[in-house]
Amino acid sequence: MRLKSAAATNLGRLVHWGLTTALHRNASQLPGRIALALDPQLIAHLRTKASKGSIVVCGTNGKTTTNNVLAASLEVAGMRVLCNRAGANMVAGVASALLPGGTADWAVMEADELSTIHILPQLRPTYLVLLNLFRDQLDRAGEIDHVQDTIVAALAASPETTLLVCGDDPLSMGVAVRAAQAGTKVLAFGMGEDLGLAPDRVPEARFCQTCGTELCYDYRSYAQLGKFFCPNCGFARPKLDFVATSVEVDRTGVSFGFSRADEPARTIHAGFGGVYMAYNLLAAAAAASLAGVDAARFQQALDGYHPDNGRLQHFVVDGREVVLNLAKNPTGFNQNLSLLLADDRPKAAFLVVNDNGNDGRDISWIWDVDFERLAGEEGVRRVIAGGHRANDVQVRLKYAGIGARMADSVAEALRQVADLPREFPLYVLTNYSALWPAKDELERLGERHG
Repeated sequence: MRLKSAAATNLGRLVHWGLTTALHRNASQLPGRIALALDPQLIAHLRTKASKGSIVVCGTNGKTTTNNVLAASLEVAGMRVLCNRAGANMVAGVASALLPGGTADWAVMEADELSTIHILPQLRPTYLVLLNLFRDQLDRAGEIDHVQDTIVAALAASPETTLLVCGDDPLSMGVAVRAAQAGTKVLAFGMGEDLGLAPDRVPEARFCQTCGTELCYDYRSYAQLGKFFCPNCGFARPKLDFVATSVEVDRTGVSFGFSRADEPARTIHAGFGGVYMAYNLLAAAAAASLAGVDAARFQQALDGYHPDNGRLQHFVVDGREVVLNLAKNPTGFNQNLSLLLADDRPKAAFLVVNDNGNDGRDISWIWDVDFERLAGEEGVRRVIAGGHRANDVQVRLKYAGIGARMADSVAEALRQVADLPREFPLYVLTNYSALWPAKDELERLGERHG
């Protein structure tokens, strides 16, 4: 290691120690930021710490859960893993995760889509897992074609990387087709059957990535994901290398048969649900399989995995169940609404939208969320708006035919549902900057349940 890299590494480790030991603070980004200021190529020098290679997880929705489940499965299989579990998914977060002393078998890193162009050329991962692409934070990321261009360029700068892509997503496959033309090896995962679900009201990616013709579907799972094909050219869902079959999804969890190529299926099940979670777990299982983890070990990891980062966390406050989850764009919100409506119990919902820098200042996307699905739903007894843009959310809900109250905190929202029976759960759906404050508040107010 060069002198500059050694100095940057030691300085980063010192900052990490100071933050975690002396100040008892989070050290997911600052050590990497300071170390990179001294050596901008630090990730390239640290990548050899992972003797078997690295896996980068990328996509609009589901990165953190997929990344952490994958890392847990490798650890259950007896491997040492370096991982940015807290979700610090830009360059500084990846560098921070690589700083700890000693070596590892694998580095498993979540990466922001636009940060791939800085991370992949240095890390040179063995695999890049691309989960999905949706419109998100338009004022920061721009339109999806910009995100696609960035990922294609990142793969071109890391030619030894294999792309493990969601074959059901035409936008992700748009990246895969271009990357394959440049020489990238591509493997695909997806649903092997029609899940029998009604399509979202506002679908993304209606047109062919190659010729612009409107796409056709044999079936669609959610948003634009499904078995698609262009009636005008050869663009279509590819032959799947990893397949989910016999998929069952409800509020208690998800299960499916996982198979690689033509091998017999092994059942995978988890106690947290949603159609999007079936895709996340399928991606994690596929990546784990490529890294040498069998289905039994993967299931063992799932059995011991309990979300602790605000994603589908369950709490109990004064005898009432509270479900916390991230919802930061139209597709994510629509999938959360599907999960909420799949719960056949009467319930309440607290919808929190901020407009801080990491959320995106432009919140016009709330008009693409299908809140109308809540309007005639007898099971949703009360809807409450919160966050910096609570008034905007309240207006959007009014146009959906929903009269929403307002609250400035989870505690206030709980007070506003105190007259409802305690058997009625409260769903708290927040975007980025509101997630951690809500999580901290719920941890103070109640107890966490697995």
